[in-house]
Amino acid sequence: MSQNVIWFEKLARGDVPQVGGKNASLGEMVSVLDGKGIAVPAGFATSADAFRDFIEFNALYDRMGDVLAQLADGRISLQEAGKTIRAMIVAGNWPEALLADIRAAYVELSARAGTTDASVAVRSSATAEDLPDASFAGQQETFLNVCGEKALLDACKRCYASLFTDRAITYRTLKGFDHQKVALSVGVQQMVRSDIGGSGVMFSIDTESGFDKVVLINAAWGLGENVVQGAVNPDEYEVYKPFLSDTTLVPIIEKTLGAKEQKMIYAGADGGQTKNVPTSRAERGAFVLDNAEIVELAKQAAIIEQHYGQPMDMEWAKDGINGKLYIVQARPETVQSRAETGAMKAYTIHEKGDLLLTGLSVGGAVATGTVCLIESAADIDRFVDGSILVTSTTDPDWVPIMKRAAAIITDHGGRTSHAAIVSRELGLPAIVGTGNATHHLHDQQDVTVSCAEGEEGYVYSGIAKFDVEEIELGEVPETRTNIMLNMANPSAAARWWRLPADGVGLARMEFVVSNAIKVHPLALTRFHLLNDDTARAEIEELTKGYDNKPDYFVDKLAMGLSRIAAVQFPKPMIVRMSDFKTNEYADLLGGRQFEPDEENPMIGFRGASRYYSDAYRDGFALECRAIKKLREEMGFTNTIVMIPFCRSPEEADKVLEVMADNGLVRGENGLQVYVMCEIPSNVILAEEFAKRFDGFSIGSNDLTQLTLGVDRDSELLTHLFRERDPAVQWMIETVIERAHKAGAKVGLCGQAPSNDPEFARLLVERGIDSISVTPDSFMAVKAHVAKAEKG
Repeated sequence: MSQNVIWFEKLARGDVPQVGGKNASLGEMVSVLDGKGIAVPAGFATSADAFRDFIEFNALYDRMGDVLAQLADGRISLQEAGKTIRAMIVAGNWPEALLADIRAAYVELSARAGTTDASVAVRSSATAEDLPDASFAGQQETFLNVCGEKALLDACKRCYASLFTDRAITYRTLKGFDHQKVALSVGVQQMVRSDIGGSGVMFSIDTESGFDKVVLINAAWGLGENVVQGAVNPDEYEVYKPFLSDTTLVPIIEKTLGAKEQKMIYAGADGGQTKNVPTSRAERGAFVLDNAEIVELAKQAAIIEQHYGQPMDMEWAKDGINGKLYIVQARPETVQSRAETGAMKAYTIHEKGDLLLTGLSVGGAVATGTVCLIESAADIDRFVDGSILVTSTTDPDWVPIMKRAAAIITDHGGRTSHAAIVSRELGLPAIVGTGNATHHLHDQQDVTVSCAEGEEGYVYSGIAKFDVEEIELGEVPETRTNIMLNMANPSAAARWWRLPADGVGLARMEFVVSNAIKVHPLALTRFHLLNDDTARAEIEELTKGYDNKPDYFVDKLAMGLSRIAAVQFPKPMIVRMSDFKTNEYADLLGGRQFEPDEENPMIGFRGASRYYSDAYRDGFALECRAIKKLREEMGFTNTIVMIPFCRSPEEADKVLEVMADNGLVRGENGLQVYVMCEIPSNVILAEEFAKRFDGFSIGSNDLTQLTLGVDRDSELLTHLFRERDPAVQWMIETVIERAHKAGAKVGLCGQAPSNDPEFARLLVERGIDSISVTPDSFMAVKAHVAKAEKG
């Protein structure tokens, strides 16, 4: 082994000073993880000493130092300095020994590939990169499909020169690195034929919330640069890591089809030639990876993370010839792994304007400001500090202005794109992959950027007012009463994973149906009867890829609920089966044909009465199938089913029978079934309901409404709507007493305990088992309950 060239199998992660973080990590995986199922393409690295020899051989140190001094003094611009130094390096000559070593290594690598001129990827690996406090992601160049000795040597020189791109100089200045103490290693790696396959990026942690039990995978057709640079909106998959060891489970908790508008392919036989071409309609409508491949990649991510002992950021590629999955890069994740874990921020927006755009949210914060629309890197000089940067996509050339922005909005890109990664590192909110921000927004337009409402980011018109609440997790008191969370939005669930809750007391199925599925279940089971041509066309588009349309409902519902269950597993998640009113069901795609018109939907055909009725029975069957999939195929056995608006014990019997017909048998495989206590009959006949259900959840809003005969939505009667009315209190006290006597648990889901400490005290005194509230109220309720328990 020469001091100039080192094969990956001879490297380990301790070799960062010699070959940089990227190449040291590749060597570590080849030498240690090859036997554990991690496939890394063969290759070699040039050493940092080789770089220094090249610079010394061409007498560049003093000349480079002079240029950098002029930059520091303001005598020349950043662009002039970078261009001058890069030109010096590219014009340099190779030291004879280094030239011979690179040539010999390339000949051997080609022989390993069974050819004389292997196609290789040539990647830069700076010796100070990927440290715990700096990622250097994308700061230096990568050249793909490099073929032939001459092209390889040229690409290596261009890698050396890329140590002094404008963005790299800026980044090192920002991080306090001495420009001339950073060296560069070149990694030369056999190309994976992902140009006719697919590729992407994955993280062994949720990039937004830091939730450490998931693997996030982005995927697109062709070579991986488009995903890294954010030039396409990729597929996105999430996998729950704790279940990966069970081969009977498929713990994919999210699958989102990306637009994947273009793909990067080989454009020539040599010289690193690639080009982007539009994807076909079939490619845009298909997932890049099937379920087995998604799980296999997630397992590789988990193995790599376990080996390194920290969250990892990886690039992968699928060979279109042999179908094999390869890891082509792995580096430490540098944002969430360093985030403070003792505090959380909760944002509340007031008086927001009209919704203008949506995209993927990055950063979990809110920002307001004036739009500065820049469509080309050539125009970045006109960026106004403190503005909201709006552009099509970003690459490392944009870093100098990104750090001066209040927020960032892009047309293209996914959660692992350059814009997303840099925004996280800079602590900026960003919305990526909007599709059309540069068409709909304009210079000097006031907007509000909200990345605090889940995985979807929202751009509102105008400057909204918002509050920021700091939640200190180190100050949470212990309570005997379980304090649980009310959740509806799966994409926002992971934001609250650090809250020390006792589970999810209410997961609202309706949110998943209306926001993710969007289609009335009967419009899927009875699609052949649907007479609305517009709805038929929209449903056909939504269910692309599903031969059996009801499967779309089952998959989407199971995955949506799984994301809530995953955050609290193994603590319980109580899922309320659908509780739309008929007017709300009618608003779903294709729904109006299947719903009756009712004068008072609030006390009409809702809840349990629908489940056994021929008018909805096949829709409820889909809900049951989704729960069965969630528990048995995905592994979330912490799921408890809850039946809403069950008017009588006889109705309960009918619902339990229909559930059993659809594979959900109370008590089988640990399945518990609860009932909402929201009708006076649930209290009056509590002992009878307790024979049929494992627990009660008091819905204080409906119980108050039906006990007092007050429309909870009436502004004229708000002064009469009180959970602490003596009649309502009697109902709550009675159901707790009777349920406990029958051996059933009782909880309450509602906001009253957070707004009214006295109400919380009443519940505690009566011995309620749990209280479930919205996440932003958790700390207040926990404090109220702790105080009440102390007396």
